[in-house]
Amino acid sequence: MTLPMPGSIPPVRSALPAMLAIFESILPIFLIIVLGNLLRRTSITSDDGWRGLEQVSYWVLYPTLLFATIIHADFSGLRLDAMLIALLATIAIMAVLVLGSWPLWRPSGAATPGEFSSMFQSALRWNGFIALAVAQKLFPPAASAVVALAMAVIIIPLNVMSVAVVARFGSRDADWGKVMRATATNPLIVGVAAGIVLRFLPGGLYAPLDDAIGLIASAAIGMGLISVGAGLRPADMFRLRAAIWFPVVLKLAVLPAILCLIGYGLGVRGPELVYLVLCGSVPTAMNGYMLARQLGGDAEFYAAVTTLQTVLAVLTMPAALAIATQLSSG
Repeated sequence: MTLPMPGSIPPVRSALPAMLAIFESILPIFLIIVLGNLLRRTSITSDDGWRGLEQVSYWVLYPTLLFATIIHADFSGLRLDAMLIALLATIAIMAVLVLGSWPLWRPSGAATPGEFSSMFQSALRWNGFIALAVAQKLFPPAASAVVALAMAVIIIPLNVMSVAVVARFGSRDADWGKVMRATATNPLIVGVAAGIVLRFLPGGLYAPLDDAIGLIASAAIGMGLISVGAGLRPADMFRLRAAIWFPVVLKLAVLPAILCLIGYGLGVRGPELVYLVLCGSVPTAMNGYMLARQLGGDAEFYAAVTTLQTVLAVLTMPAALAIATQLSSG
């Protein structure tokens, strides 16, 4: 099933059918995530095996997918400058919004400093791997290219801001040298950068090598989504208090709305606006969990928020994409 693109559906009467079509298209992706969580509960492999899958996905599969996406992408006609500016501006606004809420949480004791650092991370980080899966399922290749570039552009500022906030509100000092080295050698950034460089080199890839890379990339989505599911902790999300719901609402509703409005204000229209909202509508990524553990944040709180966001995203993402489709169609 493919998503009705902007201009192919009437603006009001078809909103609910469009949302249903998007929901049915996205549902298989979330079913794979559920499968990963169920498999984690079996004895099919050990905890070391799951950690190995996470490492292979992070260091090999996803960088290869990003690399293959970039070298074969057609960027002609895309307003990449406006889209990337909208992404960076949205991240800055969200950071100010979350940090500005701390004086409201501190006096009441509704959130500890460690929990607040995880609120910050989970409200801003986004799961680019789910975005790539949806882009490949619903849209033409240009959507995957936009997601790949967006990941490369915002990884560095997101990581730097997250480290600064977790170090400030956590219980330990950050090793900035280690953090900057890890950011510079981030395999996702390396994969995108290598793809961009290769696009400017004459001749392209040797055909058998290109085929091999394509085979590896084709394994990334399925294995990566199973890995995402294996990392979720459904039991933790039932601590449903205000401190947990705050980053959930911000990430799944406020962030995509701000991103959509800024993009629209910068002249982004048509399918490009939908691609942009796709980047903002996905739940947060699990990699913030490790940062919270390393710098003394509240990792358990982060896991609970991530799980709740992922569960709810199966409904909020179709709504956000349907609204963006209607808006972009005029």
